[in-house]
Amino acid sequence: MVNRDIRHRLVRGGLPPFFLAPEFPAQDYQEWFDGYWAKDLQDLFRLERRAGFQKLLELLFIQSGGMFEAASLAGPCGISRPTVSTYLGILEETMVVRVLRPFHSARAREVVQAPKVYGFDTGFVCYHRGWDRLREEDLGPLWEHLVLNELLAQRQGGAIHYWRDRERHELDFVLARNPSAPVAIEVKWQAEAFDPRNLRIFRNAYPEGGNFLVAQNVDQPYTRRYGELPVRVLGLKDIQDVFGTIG
Repeated sequence: MVNRDIRHRLVRGGLPPFFLAPEFPAQDYQEWFDGYWAKDLQDLFRLERRAGFQKLLELLFIQSGGMFEAASLAGPCGISRPTVSTYLGILEETMVVRVLRPFHSARAREVVQAPKVYGFDTGFVCYHRGWDRLREEDLGPLWEHLVLNELLAQRQGGAIHYWRDRERHELDFVLARNPSAPVAIEVKWQAEAFDPRNLRIFRNAYPEGGNFLVAQNVDQPYTRRYGELPVRVLGLKDIQDVFGTIG
């Protein structure tokens, strides 16, 4: 019988052999990387510095969902800053990581350059973080990865951004097919935990565009108003219907 527990899906990831394994398949994750290095990377890129590349991959999965700073990763990986950026490009091209670039309109207080990097699969994130069981505080960040993957699958190449200002107000995802009316998407494990403060700050700068919250504990979509701010609250299964064409 297939395990339908969302926590199991988060800790094991979406690759069927890992999801279905009777025990947490730690060795299989390393064997996957060995195959990725020997086949995908060597056939395409002929890389030589396996230790530096693997260390970078490990660190990116450990801090998955965080800001990417090449300078801070170069030393621990034993490679140069330009090489870090080159390796990130390879990981993005082979879809092992997802790189989100900031949405901005060159406003003085907006982050305009630093990307955020997400590992492609929550199972690999958990493996590199040493998690074979999840605590409550682990669920939200992993849920964010799962929502991002669903958005990417439905948008078929359409850009997904994040937004952040210098005061560290941040939105999880922004769709900006129409930059004058960007779509704002926040992600929470529990809908009741949503705080609209950052969304309000974003809408002060960008008044037009839809507002959405994707939460794990939502069975049917509904709209909730936070003062004058309407937010459409969705579950994961609603992403296909809502985000396949908008933004």
